[in-house]
Amino acid sequence: MSSKSEIEIETESPPLFNYLKQKIPLEDIRDYASPRRITSIDFVKGFAIVFIILAHTAEGWLDSESFYMYGIMYTLLDILGPSLFVFMSALSVIFSIKRKEGVLPQKIIRNRIFTRGIVMIVIGMLTNLVGIDQTTGRVIVIIFGWNIITFIGFSQIFSYYALKLEKKWRILIGILIIMLSPFLRAFLYEGKEADNLILTFFHYFVTSPTPHLTLLPWISICFISTIFGEYIFEAMNKGTQDAYIGLFRIFFVWGIIFLLLGIFLFYPNGLNLTQWQPGWALQTPQSMVGGASEYPHLKLLSITNKQEYFEIPGMPSFLIRGTSANMFYNQGAALLIISIFFYYIDLKKKSNNFTNMLIYYGKVSLSLFLVHFLFIPLFFNQFGIALFLIISLSYVAFLGIFMYGWNTLKV
Repeated sequence: MSSKSEIEIETESPPLFNYLKQKIPLEDIRDYASPRRITSIDFVKGFAIVFIILAHTAEGWLDSESFYMYGIMYTLLDILGPSLFVFMSALSVIFSIKRKEGVLPQKIIRNRIFTRGIVMIVIGMLTNLVGIDQTTGRVIVIIFGWNIITFIGFSQIFSYYALKLEKKWRILIGILIIMLSPFLRAFLYEGKEADNLILTFFHYFVTSPTPHLTLLPWISICFISTIFGEYIFEAMNKGTQDAYIGLFRIFFVWGIIFLLLGIFLFYPNGLNLTQWQPGWALQTPQSMVGGASEYPHLKLLSITNKQEYFEIPGMPSFLIRGTSANMFYNQGAALLIISIFFYYIDLKKKSNNFTNMLIYYGKVSLSLFLVHFLFIPLFFNQFGIALFLIISLSYVAFLGIFMYGWNTLKV
């Protein structure tokens, strides 16, 4: 009788409110049944969400004279934002599945993954309802768009099926998606411009009106991250120092390899499969098919050049979100960041108030992401860089206190 009730509890759909108030199950990617916990996982997620909040507040709060700093810092530090956050979230499917294998039927495990993913997609679509056209400044209504929340929800479901493939097939499919995505997106864009209804539909689904994290090539993360998620889970089950050192080496070495591939490997240039360019090749809105409408990161080039000190002729491909070079570069950076913090926090056992704070931020990172938008409209284009740093870091601290108080409320 007790086992029956336990299964019934497992199959309950988590209330939407719990995704905001409680420590979200999606975010809890530690394996509580393992001999040891990898606390650096939560730390890295907290690290990522802090930089995401700083980037969003900088866009709204920096004054016109300091706004070029937003372009520079966003370009250079984008590896610490959505790509790292999505990579860490995609890892969670491994823990959600592996913890329950042999305890619950596969159907129940699948239903829980689907429930989480669908709830995330719904939340993401709700945040998409109203947006601002960055070209015209007009308020627009958007039904569908690939923002961070929507993509994480979709990746939860997709990663469940990707995990069923062998590792060699996952890495092969992931690399093929990364390499071919710019060509496919350019093909769909040209079809849309030619008023081809079928290609316009597929372009809308793949790119969407908010192409922050487009389906291609970002879906490749589902294939690649699940491989490294399995390595983490295996090391956690062993719980030995040797297993953890081996895990560190895997993440560190592959992080360097992916990073170098992003910078130095040659990639096809849009629709021209005979012309290949290195990841460090400079690009402008005019040199890429679709320009800034397909790759919004290109807008940072003009923002960066809104100062009198220097002029940057173009952005390296590996820094433009959504390019093949950028996907290798970002995932390499994610692996390196995870390995570095894993070394200091889990292997060397370094701990202080700062690390504990970011670990907590990691546990409630999705809630922080949703809540932080509420207070951004309080200021618009009012702060220089020095005052912005003081106000924004205080805002990050306030959000942490706010979430802690909210989570301790009795309802």
